[in-house]
Amino acid sequence: MTPAIYFFLSLLIGILGNNKKMGFWGYFFGSLIFTPFVGLILLAVSADKKE
Repeated sequence: MTPAIYFFLSLLIGILGNNKKMGFWGYFFGSLIFTPFVGLILLAVSADKKE
């Protein structure tokens, strides 16, 4: 996977996780450190933010 696609997918996961428990930066860096696939799994199983 090219670095541009890897970065774009991590950014997309961060945006999708904006209203989740870890927030944008948590999912973005989690996807960068591990892989976007792992970030997507984390996004799917995490809870929404409490209001």
